[in-house]
Amino acid sequence: MANPLLQHYAKLTEFLGQALGPDYEVALHDLTDKNRSIIAIANNHVSGREVGAPLTNVALQILMDKSYETQDYRLHYCGLSAEGKTLRSSTLFIKQNGKLIGMLCINFDDSRYEAVSKNILQLCHPDHFVNELFQPHEQHEREAMRTIPSTTESFHNSIDAVAGDAVGRELVRLGVTADRLTPDERMQIIASLETGGIFLLKGAVKDVADALRCSQASVYRYLSQIKKEDA
Repeated sequence: MANPLLQHYAKLTEFLGQALGPDYEVALHDLTDKNRSIIAIANNHVSGREVGAPLTNVALQILMDKSYETQDYRLHYCGLSAEGKTLRSSTLFIKQNGKLIGMLCINFDDSRYEAVSKNILQLCHPDHFVNELFQPHEQHEREAMRTIPSTTESFHNSIDAVAGDAVGRELVRLGVTADRLTPDERMQIIASLETGGIFLLKGAVKDVADALRCSQASVYRYLSQIKKEDA
């Protein structure tokens, strides 16, 4: 059973989802189980997630960098919807006696409003003027889809998808494929995944090993080496 404080936030999740409308997804995470952290979600069509979905890459990074210790919330960072649309995301850190116990996240999809704005402007401006006006934003969206920087939040329903996505970002960053990785490149990727908090998820080692096309023993060996170097 969820913490009584989080049960209160579950009602708030439902309320905000109905009050804000269908373009706002509201998700409540219980950090007791990072693998199945979502305990309530409204307007889940935005991200495509369900109750029981795991923490996102951004949430895991927050747990690692402990930014919640000096902040009460994080506002207006970039996410990607289930359909690949850019979202404006914000997270409230839910604390009890100074301990982080949950996160309340709002993900806003403004694509409908952008489309309406474009249509209205086309009533009084030439098409080429409107296209030039919206081109920088659309180009930014395409660039975000292509590069998917680590600061962009992505949403998944399973651990293997979270791990696979994280590995995919690193492969894009290095400009290599999993079957062509050198030991040093594999070490870089695993070190980056460790910093990003992927291994806070139970079972992530197996999923990372599968994505990197190596054994679980190899991943554990790399992690042991990374910890020794950090020490």
